[in-house]
Amino acid sequence: MKRPRILQNIINYIRFKAFVLYPEATISFEYKRRIGYKPDLKNPKTYNEKLQWLKLYWYDPKATICADKYLIREYVESKGLKHILNELYGVYDNVEQIDFQKLPEKFVMKVTHGCGQNLICKDKSKINWKKEKRKFKIWLRTNHYYNSLEWVYKDIKPRIIVEKLIETQDNKPPKDYKFFCFNGEPKYIFVASDRGENTTKFDFYDLEWNHLAVKNHYPNSNEAIPKPLKLQDMIEHSKVLSKGFPHVRVDFYMEKEKVIFGELTFFHFSGSEPFEPIDFDYKMGEYLELPNKN
Repeated sequence: MKRPRILQNIINYIRFKAFVLYPEATISFEYKRRIGYKPDLKNPKTYNEKLQWLKLYWYDPKATICADKYLIREYVESKGLKHILNELYGVYDNVEQIDFQKLPEKFVMKVTHGCGQNLICKDKSKINWKKEKRKFKIWLRTNHYYNSLEWVYKDIKPRIIVEKLIETQDNKPPKDYKFFCFNGEPKYIFVASDRGENTTKFDFYDLEWNHLAVKNHYPNSNEAIPKPLKLQDMIEHSKVLSKGFPHVRVDFYMEKEKVIFGELTFFHFSGSEPFEPIDFDYKMGEYLELPNKN
């Protein structure tokens, strides 16, 4: 059950104040609350523990640019991959700048500085724009950093972007292919399918498209997921986009036979969702080589 917004805001404020005063203690408390045990921040071994370490001791201003859902487009283009960017309809500093009547019948609207804060429009005639405007005004005032303690979100300029809706033949949300990359090398693929309120499935695959018996937050799909036609292209693109970072997750979609870039994520599930089996958490941790503290 979701908390009332005002209560969640109070909790986030207290969490942030505690983080400023006692960063390691706050990270440890939140981790134990979600995972069930206190993390070893001095000598982290698991993937989730190392993500907490990166929250505390690693900083790269380029990561903030790459977490910005608008500025990331410049980064992708600078890597010679402009052709995999989704079509952009507009970028706005506030919701009042948006002329809803001029938007296409189908689109995706999202904030540039958040996570999961979006509007998927398949039929504009069914959208209550007045209601959605209120929602986006709230989102623009929200800083995801205070909720997740992920510093990459802290200094992103809050804006709204509108992009082309990625469509599929079965009219379902497109599968999301998420590549876990370490120092520019992809190791595993996390595939999201049946995206919905209570239907989302996630499955792990290796780079040869062998299914792995691993769960992380969501249940596995009941059906084998077909190997994407452009798997090798996505692997190569993920190498290019992840180079220079100790770890980042590179996300793609497929529309027919075209690869479309999704986003870069530096803290998968905020490092706060257990893996089943836990051995996989350790296996992932072996690939994540921590940089020097900065």
